[in-house]
Amino acid sequence: MTKKKSRLTHEELNVPAKELPIIEHEKDFRSSFHWRVFRIMAEFVDGWNFLAEVRKCVTFFGSARFTEDNHWYKEARKLGKMLTDGGYSVITGGGPGIMEAGNRGATEGGSPGDSFGLNIKLPFEARVNPYVEKGVAFHYFFVRKVMLSYAAQAYVYFPGGFGTLDELTELITLIQCKKISVKIPMILVGREFWTPFLEWIEKTVLTEYRAIDKEDLKIYELVDTAEEAFRIIKKSPERTEFG
Repeated sequence: MTKKKSRLTHEELNVPAKELPIIEHEKDFRSSFHWRVFRIMAEFVDGWNFLAEVRKCVTFFGSARFTEDNHWYKEARKLGKMLTDGGYSVITGGGPGIMEAGNRGATEGGSPGDSFGLNIKLPFEARVNPYVEKGVAFHYFFVRKVMLSYAAQAYVYFPGGFGTLDELTELITLIQCKKISVKIPMILVGREFWTPFLEWIEKTVLTEYRAIDKEDLKIYELVDTAEEAFRIIKKSPERTEFG
């Protein structure tokens, strides 16, 4: 499916974090914590309203730095198409890289309206990749993270940086602590990338420090292809609890 709007370049979408300006917040009454509370509440309301009708959705996580010639971009794009062809919707963070790839694949399969983006407002602008069909922007990262996890039937993690690791470990913690009470697949795509991290968890965190339990290692699954990820997702039950 070809999008009507022009496609921004990778450089326009993906401004390195080190180049983002420091924003000086205005010193008026709206900077008080009282008004921040209302702003946070408003973002949660907007997010939940946006996702109210979304079902059978899969959330993609991964690096914003990958371009379309990257192997994992291609795999994410392939998986996005497989999912929408299979009757699922795709949710991403709405930005470049793996997010763009997931949305792009979603628009190439299924039916119109299966590609969602929950992007973040950064100092320059709310940068949305051109394959997001339905989108909403957030000021607060933590609100956006809740929405990316809310209602998803499965979570798919491609190689990425600190943001991807943060999103991975937070959701593992929620499942570990039964804050998400159903078995939701957490799929890590890319053996070469993820294996050293998973070996560190098993050898150091579990065996040496005993900071987790052995059964916690079963929370996530490691695969290497879009096809393997799709097979796992197809076996997962549709999510009906949203606590």
